[in-house]
Amino acid sequence: MTSLAARLMPLAISLRGSKRRFSSADRTMARIDKTLATPGSYEPPRSVTSKVTVTRDDTSGWPVYRVSPHNSTPPRASVYFHGGAYIAEITATHWRTIAKLAAATDTTFVVPIYPLAPTETASTTVGHASEIAESVTMEYGSEHVVLMGDSAGGGMALAVAQQLRDAGVTSVAHIVLISPWLDVAMTDPEIEKIAPHDPWLAVPGTRLAGELYRGELPVDDPRVSPLRGDLHGLAPITLFSGTRDIANADARSLVKACRSIGASLHYHEASSMLHVYPLLPIPEGRRALSVIAAVLNTT
Repeated sequence: MTSLAARLMPLAISLRGSKRRFSSADRTMARIDKTLATPGSYEPPRSVTSKVTVTRDDTSGWPVYRVSPHNSTPPRASVYFHGGAYIAEITATHWRTIAKLAAATDTTFVVPIYPLAPTETASTTVGHASEIAESVTMEYGSEHVVLMGDSAGGGMALAVAQQLRDAGVTSVAHIVLISPWLDVAMTDPEIEKIAPHDPWLAVPGTRLAGELYRGELPVDDPRVSPLRGDLHGLAPITLFSGTRDIANADARSLVKACRSIGASLHYHEASSMLHVYPLLPIPEGRRALSVIAAVLNTT
């Protein structure tokens, strides 16, 4: 049975005006212009830094944060790519989730703060993200590294996994995708069926964000649409998706594609759940995080 908190969440999301910002290309572009004029902070809030150890390293050219349990040298790492349709900065919700998982699993989370579209596009962003991920595999050993991301960050995580494979890097231990956006073309007919029931995302603005992120790349380039890339030879995937989420269409397509080639994928579909529901303060989200914690604990 769906929890009361989960039943109230669509109303809370609607009142926040999230879907309105994606309801037209003009509204989304206005949001982007505002972000360009007044960039938001990407730093972890104090409520997070008091509970875990947070360090920052800019030597790669991007700010890269490390989040670890206090007084610990974790044996494993997770490279986490945040969501935000490639046009919005990491949020306090992301940071709280990362800190919670780091403390619960004795894992160092490596969090690249990648440049947002349209300032940078996928042709450079995915390559740089892959270099950071590869450096983490060299530090910890690929068998002790998990690639993880939510929404657009889930798409980036899968694209990075494909890039590392193509570069001959030993496969990471696992890939965790939370409501991933995997195909910026957004031509799956199921998306239009789901859209009226999604209180968070709308197609016009989301599609514009994808266009800005892909830049000069074709829409089917696996760096922006990893669903259309080669899925052979990747690490096992754990995938979360709710049915009131336009990204659910991509999730189901990934399940079909992986099953058609015998790739390892563990799918958790939650009826009536919203976009990135594992990050939300609801019982269903906490149960999903417990599954992710189990994945990390076996790495």
